[in-house]
Amino acid sequence: MEGPSGDRPTSIMHLPDDCLFFIFHWLDCFSDRESFGLTCRRWLQIQNLSRRSLQFACSFTHLSLSSLSHPNFNFNSFHLLRLLSRFRNLQTLSLAGCIYLTDSGLTTLQYCGSNLQSIYFDCCFSITDDGFSLAAAACPSLAVVSLCQCKITDVGLANLAKACSGLKQVNLSYCRYISDHGLRALSHGCRQLQAVRISFCSSVTGVGFRGGSSTLAYVEAESCNPEPQGIEGIVSGGGIEYLDVSCRSWHVCGDGLAALGTGLGSSLKILNLRLCRTVGDESISAIAKGCPLLQEWNLALCHEVRISGWISIGMNCNNLEKLHVNGCRNLCNNGLLALRNGCRRLSILYMSRCAKITSAALELFKCYRGNVYIIEAENMCIGPKLFR
Repeated sequence: MEGPSGDRPTSIMHLPDDCLFFIFHWLDCFSDRESFGLTCRRWLQIQNLSRRSLQFACSFTHLSLSSLSHPNFNFNSFHLLRLLSRFRNLQTLSLAGCIYLTDSGLTTLQYCGSNLQSIYFDCCFSITDDGFSLAAAACPSLAVVSLCQCKITDVGLANLAKACSGLKQVNLSYCRYISDHGLRALSHGCRQLQAVRISFCSSVTGVGFRGGSSTLAYVEAESCNPEPQGIEGIVSGGGIEYLDVSCRSWHVCGDGLAALGTGLGSSLKILNLRLCRTVGDESISAIAKGCPLLQEWNLALCHEVRISGWISIGMNCNNLEKLHVNGCRNLCNNGLLALRNGCRRLSILYMSRCAKITSAALELFKCYRGNVYIIEAENMCIGPKLFR
């Protein structure tokens, strides 16, 4: 190939880096992207600088045969240094499953962490508050951090909130050293917070959310011990759209959920109360009346919901599209009739093992509400798939 003036030969190798970056980003095939860097050192550098996410063979952020076959890979600071030196424009980094990585191994982030927006530390058992504080200081632009099963304490969480005030999503599931004090530091220090997972955090009641960000829309607190004041704290910002307080360890009785019906839960769209065996008609009625935007409600195995609760749902849940009633011992024919006559937008009813429902009542429901799809299989995973 000759140049425009015909005086000297040119080739693709004479293209400026901007053009090569443009070409690389238009490659859709994974194998083509991997082969791009094999051309020469310059093209390898283009490939390295174009990489935006990184996870390792030992990582189980996303389960795969590769991750399951390398559960004990001794990933350490040396490996992290080499990889972060090579990929300098990462926005997402998953260290999940790097069980041998220690605090000192995170010092590399001081030089390469300024662009990181998401980082996953799930099951990094050897990292302490010092390491998490170091990572937070090195990655001020973080918006997403996952710390599932980590040894972080309230001190480390407070340092994280102080250094990364722009955090939007935080996963603290199975963090047994976290309490409401740490949650208070997080919710007050990160005013753009949108989603928090505190499932299986036995020391958390929910009061730490009180007075927090109005942007908080997603809280998952499965198998926690929320008190009535904790429920009020969770919804105190007024923007909650998804709330999960499911499973057996939840023992709030009486008006424990009444706060949802006082106006603070008016934005709620998805509510998971599965296996909340003590929730009764009073709370159910308050929610049905006070949460007009509710679209999906899981009441599976909520045995204390009786006829007045089902009537209230039928009368007030005008936007409800999906309802889960699997294993509800006290859903009877009259309760099903109330659902049949109300809930005009209902499209899916998850129902099985309801011993008080007769076949005749079920057939009548199908006849009058032929647009409702009845599914016997229980669906235990509802809502948006964050941190997955």
